[in-house]
Amino acid sequence: MATFDFNDIKRRMGAAVEDLKKEFSGLRTGRATASLLDPVMVTAYGNAVPLKQVANINVPEPRMLTVQVWDKANISAVDKGIRNADLGLNPTVDGMLIRIKIPEMTEERRRDLTKIAAKYAEQHRIAVRNVRRDGMEKLKALEKSGDISQDEHKRFAEQVQKETDAVIRTIDDTLANKDREIMQV
Repeated sequence: MATFDFNDIKRRMGAAVEDLKKEFSGLRTGRATASLLDPVMVTAYGNAVPLKQVANINVPEPRMLTVQVWDKANISAVDKGIRNADLGLNPTVDGMLIRIKIPEMTEERRRDLTKIAAKYAEQHRIAVRNVRRDGMEKLKALEKSGDISQDEHKRFAEQVQKETDAVIRTIDDTLANKDREIMQV
């Protein structure tokens, strides 16, 4: 006899929110943070690896990042990886250390970043709605096969909808916070 796993629905929806927060951490707000370099991939030892696996990232000043590369052979690969990550950063190599000055944010760039943030949020809302749809289809199948009653189907469907609404609200709140952070001068 199959049962409905509501915790799986909650877990998958929660994962969408966590992924959104991770993507938002990579959006530049004018302040230097080590997570800004999370999307950077470096070709080292014949493989594409995250920057964190070949270097230490530090924030010595509010508008400066330093990348301490562990192996001298990877310096040019790290420099190239940062430049190719499409983050608008221009690294400067200084021996085994790479310095990255975070440029001042213009009003136009801030508006562009809020649009990108909105796009990320919408992608994650869609992901949550897809989880909801999967849950509702599973409920229909369980009712049709006789594993759950019509009343149980209705009760579970209401739970799934309440969870969906709550997670969408969380996504909207997270987006509003990110927009405020981006637009702060």
